[in-house]
Amino acid sequence: MPVGSRPEQRSRPEQGSQGASPAGAGRLLALAHRSVQIIRANQAPSGAYLASPNFPVYRYSWLRDGAFIADAMSRAGQIASAEAFFAWCSRVLSAREARIDALIARQQAGEAIDAAEFLHARYTLDGEESGEEWTDFQLDGYGAWLWALDAHRRRHGRPVEPFLAGAVLSARYIAAFWDHPSYDWWEEHPDHRHTSTLAALYGGLVAAAGWDACPANLRAELADVAAEIRRTVVADAERLGRLPKWLGGDAVDASLVAAATPFRLLAPEDPLMTATVRAVEDELVDDGGVHRYADDTYYGGGEWLLLGGLLGWYDAEVGRTDDARARLAWIAERATPDGELPEQVPEHLLAPERLAEWERRWGPVATPLLWSHAMYLTLSLELGVVNAPVGSR
Repeated sequence: MPVGSRPEQRSRPEQGSQGASPAGAGRLLALAHRSVQIIRANQAPSGAYLASPNFPVYRYSWLRDGAFIADAMSRAGQIASAEAFFAWCSRVLSAREARIDALIARQQAGEAIDAAEFLHARYTLDGEESGEEWTDFQLDGYGAWLWALDAHRRRHGRPVEPFLAGAVLSARYIAAFWDHPSYDWWEEHPDHRHTSTLAALYGGLVAAAGWDACPANLRAELADVAAEIRRTVVADAERLGRLPKWLGGDAVDASLVAAATPFRLLAPEDPLMTATVRAVEDELVDDGGVHRYADDTYYGGGEWLLLGGLLGWYDAEVGRTDDARARLAWIAERATPDGELPEQVPEHLLAPERLAEWERRWGPVATPLLWSHAMYLTLSLELGVVNAPVGSR
């Protein structure tokens, strides 16, 4: 059945909506602990998190994925793990200080910059470029890790100074280039300015603008740029009454939920945000699972576990607890017997004829995907299914 053809199920997924049985609660709790175990096992000594250990092109660390993973680990009380990732991010940026300064100077001089010259989205575990052709110009991670670092600071009362050198460079970089078209969360459509990317940049700039450790003039600049990002996004959204996938467009993307939860470009109850979530539910939610966007063909266009966790997190924040618990149960039911969560599942495929093509190209769907485990862990903590600390420190 086409996505969005069951509007009566839009905000009430069937599974688990009345709470979990004792056996079911135990399974949810065990998977939260297993998620911490898997994340820790796939964090390198450098602090980098592997996106997925069993999927060749994901054996790298992305700032975007890592930000959500580090935030989940911070929430779980895994302070050392989160800070090891933040230290890795800071080193990645500090190693490219001269390059960042040169890029900003060229931008200020009005010089054209090719997309291939910008910083990369993924790095080796040692913080080097992969040396492979990839959709590298993605800005969102450079804001997302600043947001995660600030959330960690506020949650645990930890200082940002050990990571400040790289964080300042990251903030300066995105403040200079926020309005450039770049690849989106899904590493597609590089000719657009994507709302979810802008939300991540907003969240990171607001975070850094609030740090006393930052120079006062830089804090003011970052706050001004964050305000400009918000004005730009809101002005564009008002023509539709909701957020679009990219500025000037009208498509829906499930990553738009992040504009509220967690990046707070909009409040969760803002009418533009509630209309956006309704559109996501109408077009992209089917029997509890969440698709990325309506014409997705990657691995047949299945349902993504991390997006179920993201939407469930939003549900929890706005008091739709039954919905959030149902989404958590939906994710848990798709774990492998070993407690591993895949990137997506081939349910209600949007383009089933494309599944075999991707399997021939890259093999089975990435499993485990650390970002999926991070979103499950975040939602389980948000709902009190498990309480921090989770696992040993």
